Amino acid sequence: MRWDDFLNNYAQLPVIDTNVLLAGVTNPRALKVQLTRWVKAKKIIQAKRGVYVLADKYRKVPLYEPYLAFLLKKPSYISLEKALEYYGLIPEAVPVFTSLTTKRQAKFISAAGTFVYRHIKKALFWGYNSVTVNGQTGFIASPEKALLDLFYINRIKISFAFLKELRLQNIDKLDTKKLLISAERFKSPGILKAANTVNKYISGYKEEEKIL
Repeated sequence: MRWDDFLNNYAQLPVIDTNVLLAGVTNPRALKVQLTRWVKAKKIIQAKRGVYVLADKYRKVPLYEPYLAFLLKKPSYISLEKALEYYGLIPEAVPVFTSLTTKRQAKFISAAGTFVYRHIKKALFWGYNSVTVNGQTGFIASPEKALLDLFYINRIKISFAFLKELRLQNIDKLDTKKLLISAERFKSPGILKAANTVNKYISGYKEEEKIL
């Protein structure tokens, strides 16, 4: 397949799966060789085996990274610091897209981004929303679940000092009742204690705001 023909056929796709490319192809080996050449020429990016993204200058549709994150490993949803950044709950830009999955842990690094997958048991695989941008759907934890996931996955012992270091902001986006209800679903005394600590921290923060 010529490069111009490839672009005409697939430039509208933000992510290209080889299963789509190889459908009806009589000589799949030749196409795979061509894909390898285009990767070396930096015309396309191999996000993982069998999943490709066009280089920026060739894309007709902007890539929505949470969509790619979901395609790289299913089921999964973005959580932890990346989700907190998405909601503006922390000031730092987080370069790594960290997702939770019921499958094995994994990491995919390419020019399309760094995508990390942490394992979580099926009983805790909930609390996320679908978000669609440019026709691409990704899955992102709710603000409350992202915060609790962070504590749970990283086994963090929560204190006011840690929360200050985390530099939580825009805390009105956190629903304190939902935080406690979500914490109860973890069936973990440590997570429930953490949620109560967060709520006390938020109450104190709001009181300081009133004084200022």
